[in-house]
Amino acid sequence: MTNTRRQILVVDDEADLRELLVITLGRMKLDAQAVGTVSEARRALQEHSFDLCLTDMNLPDGDGIELVRHITQQLPELPVAMITAYGNMETATLAMKEGAYDFIAKPVTLDRLRRLIDDGLGIRDKAPSPTGSEQLIGNAPAMQQLREQIAKLARSQAPIYISGESGTGKERVARLIHMLGPRHEKPFIAVNCGAIPSELMESEFFGHRKGSFTGAFEDRKGLFREADGGTLFLDEVADLPLHMQVKLLRAIQEKSIRPVGEAHEFEVNIRIVCATHKDLAEEVVQGRFRQDLYYRLNVIETRVPPLRERPEDIPLLVEHIMARLCDQWQMPQPSLSRAARDALREYAFPGNVRELENILERALTLADGPEINERHLQLRAPVERAPGQQDAPREAGRPANQTLEDYLQEIEKREILRALDTTLWNRTAAAKKLGMTFRSLRYRLKKLGLDQGGDEDEGESE
Repeated sequence: MTNTRRQILVVDDEADLRELLVITLGRMKLDAQAVGTVSEARRALQEHSFDLCLTDMNLPDGDGIELVRHITQQLPELPVAMITAYGNMETATLAMKEGAYDFIAKPVTLDRLRRLIDDGLGIRDKAPSPTGSEQLIGNAPAMQQLREQIAKLARSQAPIYISGESGTGKERVARLIHMLGPRHEKPFIAVNCGAIPSELMESEFFGHRKGSFTGAFEDRKGLFREADGGTLFLDEVADLPLHMQVKLLRAIQEKSIRPVGEAHEFEVNIRIVCATHKDLAEEVVQGRFRQDLYYRLNVIETRVPPLRERPEDIPLLVEHIMARLCDQWQMPQPSLSRAARDALREYAFPGNVRELENILERALTLADGPEINERHLQLRAPVERAPGQQDAPREAGRPANQTLEDYLQEIEKREILRALDTTLWNRTAAAKKLGMTFRSLRYRLKKLGLDQGGDEDEGESE
């Protein structure tokens, strides 16, 4: 009969630890082969097929980093994890940079070992392919390279730092890394670090016990425990205050957290993915971000390119976004005039893909017929300034073929839409922002063809 049990290679020069690992793996219904040197490990890898490798750092004829590097280059499909000395985060970080999916510190605890093995074996199991709405749109070389990086990063459990400008799609990249990895069936929890009040951060991240502080009316698990087994995405991580950076570093290193008001700690098994539009290295230089946390989070870095670096992808993105919006709004999809397409291709998109989405959403609202023209896009004109002059917004003038009435109507539409966008389409709040009554705004919405119905519960503040 063929042996269907998973095969594990254990590399450690301590006989007692080798024996303990073999016994533990056997209880997990796994077959283990244990060796004590780098050369023996290389021989075993040549002669046998393994599902996972677990190696110590210090070996008589070399080190575990050398073996990790060899496996990554010669057997890239084989997950490998590192056994490190307690508290030696430099070694753990280096191992993951070289390709190890995770690490375990001595003394090895059985619960932690089981989690490590389960995570590693899960890497060999194929995750589902992302659906159309979850894929990255674009065929530019930078996007093809990014897809390749995502496929590799999904196999690892190392912390990932995603850099890129605002609006490039950093959270989408983080979700893809999660979906394509062994944690795809577990939670993906995203949090904007800049949106949490400083005094509530510890409670939001680590949870709290009922009654531990004023306003704690019930127990709260916190983001770390909600993401247990899955991925925690820390967006705008550079906005974390220094006192919270210390607590975050400890939680990542110890793989455990203590809720506010709780007497004991809880172990957590999560993958950390973080992102920011700021230059995190510069934040370290300026003293606004801890260097030790930076090195812990930036084990592997990937960059999401801005839209201006891949203009050939704009037509694909336009088609994708327009189809999605028209499907949501249950309306026929209009075409774009040649002038509109040329204008989009030449535009720099300082707000990247997010700005393109906003531009198309506005254009769909402003267009009256089956075609979107350049004037419906309302692209921001490039700013011209004299030496030493500050940047200032500049409004485009009225086109020669447009009547004054139409031009003023478009200005009215633009200002109303801007107020509605900033108030999340709360018409009462938008009316106050525009300095008019709710009834007056409702009349203008109907006149301009922007009325969506509803909102009657918002009241009429005269």
